[in-house]
Amino acid sequence: MSPIGTEAALHPDVAPLAFLLGTWVGEGRGEYPTIESFAYGEEIKVWHVGKPFLAYGQRTWALDDGRPLHSELGYWRAQKANASGQWRVELVLSHPTGIVEIEEGVVADTTLDLSTVTVGRTSTAKEVTALARHFEVHGHLLTYTVAMAAVGQPLQHHLRAELERT
Repeated sequence: MSPIGTEAALHPDVAPLAFLLGTWVGEGRGEYPTIESFAYGEEIKVWHVGKPFLAYGQRTWALDDGRPLHSELGYWRAQKANASGQWRVELVLSHPTGIVEIEEGVVADTTLDLSTVTVGRTSTAKEVTALARHFEVHGHLLTYTVAMAAVGQPLQHHLRAELERT
């Protein structure tokens, strides 16, 4: 956090990700062959402190009774544009289920495509071997999908949500 009364300027290295800044709230739907499909509410917060990263916090809850479902914390980083003009993106996330994921990809305008380069897990965490995320922001609407390979299943659709900037 910045000292009281001041706000840090956005670091130029994360300017291509500035469209993610803010608080986003909405609903999504999850499915996977090993679980029952479910609907969820979600809040995502993305903020900065003037350094070359954006901080990220996410939490979800069941729409039927409000019970907490999932959360994750992490950081977004952007790397200089390549020869084709696309910026590289790195996402580092920690999950309370004992999983840590590192994803890399590209950002083009307000669209992000990422896939895992590493998934780490504790000895008690469920087996997750790969993830892929696609984000799009259009005005005040953020949509995303998540594909997952886990518990012996191949990479396939898992989550989809639409959130509005509040």
